[in-house]
Amino acid sequence: MSERVEIDLDGALGDTRPLWDAFLVDAARRFATIARLDPTALPHDRVAAAEKLDAWAATGVGDWRVALTRFAEDHAPVHLRPDPAANASLRAIKSRGARIVVTTDAPAELARVALALLGVARSVDEVRAGVPRLDGVLTSAHELAAAAGYHQAE
Repeated sequence: MSERVEIDLDGALGDTRPLWDAFLVDAARRFATIARLDPTALPHDRVAAAEKLDAWAATGVGDWRVALTRFAEDHAPVHLRPDPAANASLRAIKSRGARIVVTTDAPAELARVALALLGVARSVDEVRAGVPRLDGVLTSAHELAAAAGYHQAE
């Protein structure tokens, strides 16, 4: 059985939280005439927030996830930048035959756009989106480098 390496998208590869927050503000503004949304009243946990957004969307807004995808595609370059060191670490782990699993509490639509923009989508074998952070997941670029066998000076 091959090695399995689980990586937190937001901690180790690129923090999608600012993009998520910007989407919520945009959605509240864009859909204000249909249904009121207060982004500050949503839970910080994006799994719980997505459940609230599902209920909000059912009041006539429609599929908020489609709007999230479009927003992320348009705005991700403002919020996310590829990290060459993290990408090199990911490639090194992948080259030894490891199965790469990326986890995030962000919705899958946001995760897919982020991974593509960060330049790591092809290295990832599985994306577990909309899940809380689990134990044993690499949560920083430093942990990712250590897992790749790179030793960074402190």
